[in-house]
Amino acid sequence: MGLKLVTSPATRPITLTQAKQQCRATEFTDDDELIGLFIDAAVDFADGPSGFLGRALIDQTWDYYLDAFPASGPIEIPLPPLIEVIGLFYQDGDGIEQEWTSTNYVVDAGGNPGKVSLGSGVSWPTPIDQSEAVRIRFRAGYLDQGVSPAVANVPGAIKAALLIHVADLYANRESSIVGQTVAKLPWSAEQLLRRYRFYLGMA
Repeated sequence: MGLKLVTSPATRPITLTQAKQQCRATEFTDDDELIGLFIDAAVDFADGPSGFLGRALIDQTWDYYLDAFPASGPIEIPLPPLIEVIGLFYQDGDGIEQEWTSTNYVVDAGGNPGKVSLGSGVSWPTPIDQSEAVRIRFRAGYLDQGVSPAVANVPGAIKAALLIHVADLYANRESSIVGQTVAKLPWSAEQLLRRYRFYLGMA
């Protein structure tokens, strides 16, 4: 099993203006680049398969690889919230990738996590016996699809936690090394994030 990023988020969950307000650095621009780096570091700490939350924050596309289809039950999709399943693919007996018709399966994007289940009276196809023989391409992230065009809709508690983390990194920047391990998450930020933390075991 494994995940491969296909399309990165186009925006950040928080803006430079919001971060500068949190850092009390709105009166000058000298530190804008530094604060931007701290935003990236805080987001990276929380977002994605290796992040603290185990979630996708902003709309992003991933490939999820499995060695085989499940013997029973649905396929749980990592990195909630799920926006959509773009396609389900498998390597046939000749090692040629085939796309499985979407009418054969049902997507539950509203679950935590989202799931892919077999349609009524349908069986999973038989892929070749090799690692990563099954691939599911999906989009994930917090998205308000009730408006057009759809817009990012990251919960306020997560954005507040990111802002607290950025401000902490900024205030203690002499001891923070961007690009390496980010300093310990501030207590208040951790409490805000903890209720959103998600785990999906992947071998």
